[in-house]
Amino acid sequence: MPLPPPVPRRLLHQRTVQCQGYQRDDGLWDIEGRMTDIKTYAFPNEDRGGAIHAGEPLHDMWIRLTVDDDFLIHDAEARTDSSPFGLCPEITGRYRQLIGVRIGPGWSLKLRELFSGVNGCTHLTELLGPIATTVFQTVYGQRYDQEDAKPANERTPPPVLNTCHALASDSPVVKKRWPQGYTGKDALPTHLLDDCLT
Repeated sequence: MPLPPPVPRRLLHQRTVQCQGYQRDDGLWDIEGRMTDIKTYAFPNEDRGGAIHAGEPLHDMWIRLTVDDDFLIHDAEARTDSSPFGLCPEITGRYRQLIGVRIGPGWSLKLRELFSGVNGCTHLTELLGPIATTVFQTVYGQRYDQEDAKPANERTPPPVLNTCHALASDSPVVKKRWPQGYTGKDALPTHLLDDCLT
């Protein structure tokens, strides 16, 4: 359902973030993200010939992370095709420091450690958030598809239990899909659960 109708207004700025997950033939995964910022009006900019025109990207930035099944980063590439300052693309090589980092607990802290302040680009670092989510959606998506083919009592409860409302360990979703991970008031002891589901 869309949002309620707004009051009369005019569009000034549009940020678009696109992320895509690919399974590679060598068993690794490529996750690519692109972020653009576009304004509906022209405005002055010395580094870009005097102005950035309406519809022309203020920012157009890319990141590709290559990860394995355990979310360890094997390669990292960043590019800046459009930016407000000619100096901006010089920082992209710094994002190769992600090689050897694992996406998981502590990810945000690691990004701050590596890229905070003058050590990074605000927009490239922001893009790493949705890219990390896309890593999980891509890799775990494949795992969940395989798990869904199993009977419910043979499915391994996912590591994302208790990370949102629907995946609370006492929710009806978990009770139905991962009964072994269910902790609601009516949860059966494990030895009885196995008997009931077989």
